Amino acid sequence: MKTKIVAVINQKGGTGKTTTTINLGSALSKLGHKVLLLDLDPQSNLSYSLAVSSPDATLAEAFLGSKSMQEILVQKDGIWVAPGSNELVDVEISLVSQPDREKFLKTLLSEVKGFDYVLIDCPPSLSVLTLNALTAAHEVLIPLQMEVLTLQGLDQIMNTINKVQKAFNPKLKIKGIVVVMFDVRRKLSLEVLEYLRENVKEKIFDSQIRLNVKLAEAPSFGKSVLDYDGTSNGAKDYKALAVEFSNA
Repeated sequence: MKTKIVAVINQKGGTGKTTTTINLGSALSKLGHKVLLLDLDPQSNLSYSLAVSSPDATLAEAFLGSKSMQEILVQKDGIWVAPGSNELVDVEISLVSQPDREKFLKTLLSEVKGFDYVLIDCPPSLSVLTLNALTAAHEVLIPLQMEVLTLQGLDQIMNTINKVQKAFNPKLKIKGIVVVMFDVRRKLSLEVLEYLRENVKEKIFDSQIRLNVKLAEAPSFGKSVLDYDGTSNGAKDYKALAVEFSNA
């Protein structure tokens, strides 16, 4: 299959973006797909969560041209990782003044061959790095919590995607919305989900990611939830999402 590049985006922090990138990637790899995860967030939570905390080189070096993409890749539990670092802040500052600054990541990813999926964990802001991810991506996946402020945030994300489609990447598609940190006992969660289903035209995946303590614990052990506790609700939910995702 042709490589699918998917930007996992939410402009608000703490929305399950990194958790979804890691665990969807892990679940896809266990379905037999070759998966690359890109840690494009200067906080590098994805790298830390997979215990790739002191790599020889990171995405910052790839952006700055001192390393190729192939040289920075690290394999961990059946998935490949392009590690992030705090130096991505410096990269972002240097990109601002560059011509075609939104196309750097697209050029870098053109060097990378043989993957079925590339999942990009984007920064929790509309930054030059996020713009690079959306310009390089074929599709966008949006993790959403079922909170009232989610609706306002979703409008902002849609506006951003619309602008990128018009200016840089007309083929960019929205893969869908994945409901995360879902608590079926909360009336508000159910009400927000019902509102989304009635008012949003984009696909909302049937597979919901329930609140699960194992999901919160897994990063402390440097593992995806599937490798930390494959019998947990978190692992089951991401396995179901991976099947639905790969068939969508």
